[in-house]
Amino acid sequence: MHFGLSEQQRELQEAARKFARAELPDLARELERDDKPVPDDMLRRYGEMGFLGINLPEQYGGMGLSHLDALLVLEEFAQISVAVAFPVFEALTGPVRTIEQFGSDALKSAILPEVIRGEKIVAVAMSEPGAGTALTDLTTTALVDGEEIVLNGQKRWSSGAGHSHYYITYCRFTEGGKPIEGAKGIGAVLVGKNDNGVSFGKPEELMGFRGIPSADIFLDDVRVPAGNLIVGAGGFGKLMSAFGLERCGNATMGLGVAAAALEDALDYTQEREAFGKPIVDFQAVQMKLAEMAMQVDAARLLIWRAAANSGNGLPTVYESSLAKCFSNEMVRDVTSLGVQVMGGYGYSKEYPMEQRLRDGFAWGIAGGTTDVQKSNITASMIGRRFNQRAK
Repeated sequence: MHFGLSEQQRELQEAARKFARAELPDLARELERDDKPVPDDMLRRYGEMGFLGINLPEQYGGMGLSHLDALLVLEEFAQISVAVAFPVFEALTGPVRTIEQFGSDALKSAILPEVIRGEKIVAVAMSEPGAGTALTDLTTTALVDGEEIVLNGQKRWSSGAGHSHYYITYCRFTEGGKPIEGAKGIGAVLVGKNDNGVSFGKPEELMGFRGIPSADIFLDDVRVPAGNLIVGAGGFGKLMSAFGLERCGNATMGLGVAAAALEDALDYTQEREAFGKPIVDFQAVQMKLAEMAMQVDAARLLIWRAAANSGNGLPTVYESSLAKCFSNEMVRDVTSLGVQVMGGYGYSKEYPMEQRLRDGFAWGIAGGTTDVQKSNITASMIGRRFNQRAK
């Protein structure tokens, strides 16, 4: 069993690190201050550098590398901030992968090259006011009307809402004029930002995630071509399978935040003096730094295992849920310790540690809560899913 990176992977990692640390820190602070997403010109820079197509097929302009290669790049961006990393996350591990896995050849040919070049962003619209973890309760409807699909409903907690160009919209298909009940009625359709009948609510104000827009999406008799169908009714299981890689991306975003917090804490504790010596000389500080390092390394190994074992396919539910859940809890602990060892400076907005604490907390909510991941883990171990509904 080999735990090292290949020379090619180390070169890719170093290229991403060099770009991120030279080009993105000032932008990250700007996005945090103004709560604005990565601007179009920088998004195109991402595309020109190849960072938006690492593990996407070469036929669409991607590099055709492994999922692990993609996660190496994502971590370097996430160490700067989740806002500057978010377009990379969406392209390499998020909703774009659903199109790549299940979309028609025509849809992939239309969307993937735009994303890889940094011209367009794809987001996902899943949750609703009455359907979050219980996603099979969603009520957004999709009616096939000849060569068009008509959508009606409301989506909530869609990261990128109002800014992203396309939305993979989870919906309930109808049959005979009635919605098809349960999971068997759920599929996904691609909706454009500027399609008639699409509108957005007021931007959400969140504890963290500044620079990542979020808002309600309203769909009022939105008509899209039938070719925008990604997965039809009965394909809910297929849609959920794509989340193996998204969970690894989610975990890597938290890992990047935590790794940066550890780096900041190491630098600070060697420079800051108390009682005539650097505070790293005090055993209480050493214990905190060691705990941070153990958790960061353990999370990284779990994520890399899930990605490496997936080959060119999708990570398993068990390994990706383990990686996500551990990373989600780890980043909260590590950033909290980072604030503690930096004292008042860790709590000050003049330094990035308090932002890392706020941004880190969200990953255990987004993409399936930590409790959901633990149910996934147990279900995988015993070989059956759990019915959470009342009898």
